[in-house]
Amino acid sequence: MIYGSQVGVTRILFAGALLAPAVLADNTASAAQSLGPNARPVAGAMRIEAASAPIIDADLSDSAWAGATVIDQLRQREPDPGAPATERTVLRVMYDANNIYFSVYAYDSAPGEIAVRTIARDGRIDTGDSITIMLDPGLTRRNAYAFTVGPTGARGDSLLLNNAEELDEWDAIWNARARRVADGWVAEVAIPFRSLSYDSAGSDWGFEFSRDIRHKNEEVRWSSTNPALEGSDISQSGTLTGITNIEPGIGLDVQVYGKIGARNDWHLPGSDTGLDGTFGGNAFYKITPALTGTLTINPDFSDAPLDLRQVNTSRFSLFFPETRDFFLHDAASFEFGGQSFAGENRDTNNGRPFFSRNIGLVNGAPVSIIAGGKLSGEYGGFNIGALSVLTDRTPFTDQQVLSTLRVTRPVLAESRLGFILTHGDPTGASENSIAGLDFQYRNSNFLGDAVLIADAFYQRSFSNLWGDDDSFGTSVSFPNEPWIGDIGFKEIGRNFDPALGFVNRTAIRLYEAQADYRFRFQGSFLRNIDIGTENKVFTDLHDRLESRENEFGIDFQTRADDELEISVTNYFENIPEPFDLPNNIFVLPRKYQWTNIGLQFESSDARPLAIEAEISCCSFYNGQAVEAAVSVSYRPNAFFEFVPGWEGSFIDLPQGSVDIHVVTVDSVVNFTPEMQLAVQAQFDNISRDLGFLARYRWEYQPGSELFVALGQSAVLPRSRFVVQTTQFSVRLGHTFRF
Repeated sequence: MIYGSQVGVTRILFAGALLAPAVLADNTASAAQSLGPNARPVAGAMRIEAASAPIIDADLSDSAWAGATVIDQLRQREPDPGAPATERTVLRVMYDANNIYFSVYAYDSAPGEIAVRTIARDGRIDTGDSITIMLDPGLTRRNAYAFTVGPTGARGDSLLLNNAEELDEWDAIWNARARRVADGWVAEVAIPFRSLSYDSAGSDWGFEFSRDIRHKNEEVRWSSTNPALEGSDISQSGTLTGITNIEPGIGLDVQVYGKIGARNDWHLPGSDTGLDGTFGGNAFYKITPALTGTLTINPDFSDAPLDLRQVNTSRFSLFFPETRDFFLHDAASFEFGGQSFAGENRDTNNGRPFFSRNIGLVNGAPVSIIAGGKLSGEYGGFNIGALSVLTDRTPFTDQQVLSTLRVTRPVLAESRLGFILTHGDPTGASENSIAGLDFQYRNSNFLGDAVLIADAFYQRSFSNLWGDDDSFGTSVSFPNEPWIGDIGFKEIGRNFDPALGFVNRTAIRLYEAQADYRFRFQGSFLRNIDIGTENKVFTDLHDRLESRENEFGIDFQTRADDELEISVTNYFENIPEPFDLPNNIFVLPRKYQWTNIGLQFESSDARPLAIEAEISCCSFYNGQAVEAAVSVSYRPNAFFEFVPGWEGSFIDLPQGSVDIHVVTVDSVVNFTPEMQLAVQAQFDNISRDLGFLARYRWEYQPGSELFVALGQSAVLPRSRFVVQTTQFSVRLGHTFRF
């Protein structure tokens, strides 16, 4: 293979050569196709005086709405793309110097069927009816802000980045109210311009509006109705014109908090800390309307949920997603490599150059962050993400400065070129740096109306402990109907060592290919049937086979949004040295091959009771195994949610057997859209650890909140209950906006 003998520069040129035909196709298609800015829907936003601004109370009788811009021509994205909406929706838009305002009248011919499953801020609004407003202030056709509202006032916000990523953890200061009426439901929304980054010289914004009618499983939109485009894709959005003379203020938000807490490690005598107080905060300053600098002092992570409970049955380390809001808020600004690192499984994340979970955690133990700075936004045509933090010393490490810089530049119509740099080692064991380049090509008008996405990346690590080594890859995706396909390649060098990233398998080449064909039905119980295959091949750096997965499956999806998947998967593993499973069962060195049948079912979460279940049977290496999982979501109303889950693995090898059980319980009580109590409990029979966390949150005014957390851990050896650690904290925070 050419990859085995070429230096890094040649590898980049080779990846570029793979993408060149697509780039040429983009130029040709752009010159020939008739779609352009004039073909998109356009609406002019009406300006009002601040004294005439509506009261946000879900009462649409304010006189200002009578003269607002009206948008009421929506079309289906699902289930019948391009068809007129089956229910009428009237959207009105206007703005003053401080805010942009929206009102929505969502008519429904069956108002009793309107689905409402939560009233929580940032809850599972997607389980019920909702409307979503997407704003692209820079008219990038790549990046946007999304604001979602449900019929009883539930609201959520997110960042949409590069038409590929949706960052739900982003939170802004804004206001919305909604209520049900006799013939549907209504909503009012006010979004402060100070909560957005925008180009002060531009008066035209990208704009998209969507409505989900869950009892029909119908999604309608103002502009883009192509189901091949992700919901976060705004490349085909419309345009909102005439937004001028905005009052930005001085662009400074200061968040401060004070916290008191206590901790007791019951198994360690004398560990009771008593009450302990601390404070900290964040300052956000808009250096320009589109570029924000952030300074943080002593950030608090007590609001983070419990980590996903996992038990490892492989020979490679597990991947645990980031859960801390401080890092999640800007996470997508540091994404690298496109689809090569998309997803939350360990294969796709293997080789990721930057993974924020490495900051503030060393070998799973928390490390305090003393201070940090962030830079995010757009300047001079470049998208910038920069982060540098100072972590505190521990009994095993000194203070560490950990930094990363990510810069991208939009090129062509929808593509981008970028680089990433990281420096630092959380453990202090080495001087470590990463440098990488990547290119993402995207064309949503390929061959007319198809979507084509291609990625290429190259990165190199520099470590005084392990030496230098590189990783590179490329992928091409064709996410369309009826054909859906992906191919990809990734190589990770033997000494590739991203100390601020994630790597769990080195000295490998990964080849991936996926192809599906979708049958879409009109006026039927079924919405679509997907038939396809997914394949992964791992080799060493000399192309000797190490692992392989070949899956063939068929997936049925109904108009009610129930889904059933049947699959057959053949596995191959070449184990070079023994590794142990739970219960000290060793898998011996040799070549293994086995085949399993899988069944997966997921019912619509628009119902009060939703079920997810899966089972895989019946082989594992040179023995037998059954893996199963069940999760039940019970949402009888908008105020209560109860989600118990169980995962089991029953492994029987000649060397021994083990039964693995993981039990989780999640529950939420929503008192109001701004006040929730969330409870989590987890247990597995391998570690015998029980984890419990209760979190109370009350946003008593936009940007200000009271937060209370109670955590408890215990060990359950046999029939005993041994308490380990108890933690309790109360935090009060407030935002000052200038």
